[in-house]
Amino acid sequence: MSHTYIIIDDNQDDVTKTQAIAERFRNLSFVASANNYDEGVNLILEHQPHLVFLEIDPSDKKSNLSLSLINELYRYLSVVPKIIITTAKKDLAYDALKYEVVDYLLKPLDINDFRKAILKFDRAIKSDLPHMEVKNPAATFEVLDETLTEELETAETDVEVKTIPATVENPILVQKEQSLIICVKSYGDYRYIDSNDILYFEADNNSTDIHLNNGEMITAFKTLKHFETVLPQTQFLRIHNSYIINVEQVSRIHTGNTVCYIKNSTTKLPFSKSYKDNVDLIITRIAGGNYLEI
Repeated sequence: MSHTYIIIDDNQDDVTKTQAIAERFRNLSFVASANNYDEGVNLILEHQPHLVFLEIDPSDKKSNLSLSLINELYRYLSVVPKIIITTAKKDLAYDALKYEVVDYLLKPLDINDFRKAILKFDRAIKSDLPHMEVKNPAATFEVLDETLTEELETAETDVEVKTIPATVENPILVQKEQSLIICVKSYGDYRYIDSNDILYFEADNNSTDIHLNNGEMITAFKTLKHFETVLPQTQFLRIHNSYIINVEQVSRIHTGNTVCYIKNSTTKLPFSKSYKDNVDLIITRIAGGNYLEI
């Protein structure tokens, strides 16, 4: 499979050198190049390549090239291209890793380092696809790329239902409903979280903080919008631009003060008028359970 790429670098000579090395890899297909921030963003939005080689410490400061270009892409794209940084300094490597870039290559580019970066890119692309059969997919959820989420939502599934009579030899077992397991994956680190242990999700720019009932906080490098799209609304509802709450963890709702209180804590989260319908839905769901109003 051929993967398209764009080069964004203020130095045209470096653009040529990067392209010359990339042409040695048959699975890469050059699309275009840009020398500044605005041109780079526009080219990515137009062509939506699989990969971008990005300079983030330009010699021409007027080009405005920096890691902020990645943030800009999240404003418009549900699937952001993989990014490989190409620059002359090591100073920004730590900051770049926070943006989950595939690799950080130092200029002048070395063919061996470049090859390793492309192998990482190939692996990253493949990891966005399902690679194992899950017997109970409804009970397992992994924080994946938005493309995969859309494919799963639109896929048609044929389910054959057979009625099996209950007998002594063939009893019908009532299986307890399993709680949702959320896997936050980062660089080979798989963190499994029981959804019942989650109090709420809090937006933090392009990442999301997951607050647990044991006081721990876990950061996932996905937007709150992503979580709103993939989480089951039977358990999680958005109540504010910055918060998604676990319905089962709500202890009190004060509509006058527009706040929701979290069970067994002093935490209270504001809700906004634009999400008032979701708050009303929480009230309705709680009232629909084993409920007594006095």
